[in-house]
Amino acid sequence: MNSTGIFKRYSQSSSISENKDCPEEEVNNLSQNKLSFSSNSTPLPSSTSGVPTSNFVPSPHGSNTQMNKIEQLREKINEALIEGQNSRKRTAADQLLQQIAEHFSKVVLTNSRKGSSNVEDNCSNNRQRLGAAKSTAGMSAVEFRRRGRQMVDYITDYMENIENRRVVPSIEPGYLKELLPLHAPQTAEPFERVLQDFESYIMPGVTHWSHPRFHAYFPAGNSFPSILADMLSDALGAIGFSWAACPAMTELEIHMLQWFGEMIGLPVAFLPFTENGTGGGVIQSSASECNFVALLAARFEIMKELRQRFPFVEEGLLMSKLIAYCSKEAHSSVEKAAMIAMIKLRILETDSSFRLRGETLQTAISEDRNLGLIPFFVSTTLGTTSCCSFDVLSEVGPVCTHNGLWLHVDAAYAGSAMICPEFRYLMAGIEHAMSFNTNPNKWMLVNFDCSTMWVKDQFKLTQALVVDPLYLQHSWTDKAIDYRHWGIPLSRRFRSLKLWFVIRSYGVEGLQHYIREHVRLAKLFECLLLADDQLFEVVAEVLMGLVCFRMKASDELNQLLLTKLNSSGRIHMVPASLNDRFVIRFCVCYENSTERDIHIAYEIIKQTAISLREPIPEPIAENYELEMEEAEQYDQMMQDKQKNRNSPNVELSKNSSLRRQSIGSTPPLHSQQQPQNLGNSPLAVGIGNEQTLSGHSPSSLTSSTGSDRRRLHTLAEKRSFLVRMVSDPKCYNPKIVRHLNMRAHNQTSAELFRDRTLRQAIQQGSFQQRSSLGAGTSHGGRIGGAGGKAPFSSGKYACMSIDQGSDEDDYSSLYFQNDQNIGI
Repeated sequence: MNSTGIFKRYSQSSSISENKDCPEEEVNNLSQNKLSFSSNSTPLPSSTSGVPTSNFVPSPHGSNTQMNKIEQLREKINEALIEGQNSRKRTAADQLLQQIAEHFSKVVLTNSRKGSSNVEDNCSNNRQRLGAAKSTAGMSAVEFRRRGRQMVDYITDYMENIENRRVVPSIEPGYLKELLPLHAPQTAEPFERVLQDFESYIMPGVTHWSHPRFHAYFPAGNSFPSILADMLSDALGAIGFSWAACPAMTELEIHMLQWFGEMIGLPVAFLPFTENGTGGGVIQSSASECNFVALLAARFEIMKELRQRFPFVEEGLLMSKLIAYCSKEAHSSVEKAAMIAMIKLRILETDSSFRLRGETLQTAISEDRNLGLIPFFVSTTLGTTSCCSFDVLSEVGPVCTHNGLWLHVDAAYAGSAMICPEFRYLMAGIEHAMSFNTNPNKWMLVNFDCSTMWVKDQFKLTQALVVDPLYLQHSWTDKAIDYRHWGIPLSRRFRSLKLWFVIRSYGVEGLQHYIREHVRLAKLFECLLLADDQLFEVVAEVLMGLVCFRMKASDELNQLLLTKLNSSGRIHMVPASLNDRFVIRFCVCYENSTERDIHIAYEIIKQTAISLREPIPEPIAENYELEMEEAEQYDQMMQDKQKNRNSPNVELSKNSSLRRQSIGSTPPLHSQQQPQNLGNSPLAVGIGNEQTLSGHSPSSLTSSTGSDRRRLHTLAEKRSFLVRMVSDPKCYNPKIVRHLNMRAHNQTSAELFRDRTLRQAIQQGSFQQRSSLGAGTSHGGRIGGAGGKAPFSSGKYACMSIDQGSDEDDYSSLYFQNDQNIGI
């Protein structure tokens, strides 16, 4: 701390103590270090070194006593400045300065040329004592106060007018390199220029997660109380790796985990204040870290047991036998955690509602034990990323308890909804879990990062992560919690402060209303889709704030729909894959979403979808001949090919192959095959399994970008993709978007052309007395059976079936009746 800062502090406390909101003139005076101790005194100019130098000398008519007193006070101020700089005892320095100011106000001080040399000598002595260090510029407290108000206004205006901005930017990778200097500035720049450059260069590249039309991923918690809490946390600058490092950080974190655990209805065995309990909680940076830490704790526990049972077996061999489980809808961080921990991970199939069931887990455990593996860990999900499904804990939990497996529950998104009692039935069976996590920074208005985690036995967690060098030890280690033993990093932010601010600012009732409103709006969007069932379909049950839907058309057309929506900048969503079908995720994310916002989003989606379904002018069908014999030969060839591949789930339509053959095209790379349903076979075991089934090879999934790459990674085949969302370039690169638009448009035009050709041929009677247009399909008298809706295959076209007794006049009517169901 230099004397400039001290003089400024005094000036603030003395000159404007009666008026804290000082006028702009006073601020300017303070910024120039102009201190007027009395009407007869002279302002003190500042030196280039940051230490104010005196441009005044005592009057030569003053008494020797006064002169000696002034010299003594000068010595005291120098000592105070040095003391304040080294030990930051600012109060003592301020008191001395106040004494000097009071004394100088009584002594008549005049400028004298005769004493100028003495003044210079005094200044030189002061510089030598304090050191001629240069000022670090930066920002003074006075300027910070002014800039802080300016920044709060900017943030408020941004939040209130965010709807006027594009949801996603229209820039290309590397755009900022062309705008910013290649090297850092050597001298300080005005703060105004920094703000201007932020608005000019940074804002055009921002994806606005708080936008009313941002419906991608899950919500990114944000609220004014949370922002203010983070400002205060940053100002404190504390690093709370242990209780001694910052006791309040540790104490408040424990308390908030007690509060929040009670709010979401966790069993008391998880809560830190349970009498004679071993449970406890910690705030991690993300759910990914929670999953990883839980896996490490479970691995340490099982390895400790195995070392006792098999003391002469190498630890590496024992670890190679360990295997963990999760469903194919689990978050990708579970797979990454297993990779880092060098653990085999088996991906399990889900039921028709995308849930992991107890029977599936028990079968997998029995199979793996027969192979000599050691099951030890299961990661379940409440609110999966792709469709917000809920694993059945009431079935999975008892299986884990019976087999001695560590059950971890990842409720990153949906866990916050458990503050509403009506949703707690979804976590029935939580008493079987050993660890649980949820993210208030997703759905409880808390800014990132804040991921809460609880364990039933805190000692089983900490024993796996304890590293205790001497420089981190303290006298309260045996009585206090040191959160450095609860996670991977040593340094920890004051995350509990914003959780405390938000809970107190909204109250439990306010947070419950926020959750319920989002769920209500998601159900409203579902109703809008269902009301237009000729155009859209909902593909998963809506339980929370997420709706998964698709246009009743091919995957390619749905990809084109999403690409056009995202590239427009008016709305932002991301896809997922459910049952190997391309679906679009619509999540209610905006804090203050209203019915108006939902209706606007639906209209944008609907109008874009309708524009893609409008017929395109095409040549007449007479220019093309339908060779029936060649079509039948092609059908037979494809059927034989499917039999050889042993793919019972594939239904290849004669109708679709006929249309492709009729214009002389070849099957696309992304054929109608579905990945083999391996179920609980040994091939479904994770990385490192030695046994494989002969005759089976990894199948390929159609990538989300519509490219011709094939995915060969076994886990990537089974896991639903979220388009590897964060790095997907097609949502952000205008050149790629334009290219995809043109390619998808050409593909769609070709499909429409084929369908129109077939339709014209049907009208002309080219298919007289054909018993069926579908190969291997049931004959129910209507397309797709009940309701006249065509089912979808995994390829571009829907399978169709018609009564054997139908005449040719019915073909056209049935076909036209269901145009909207097959992407025309």
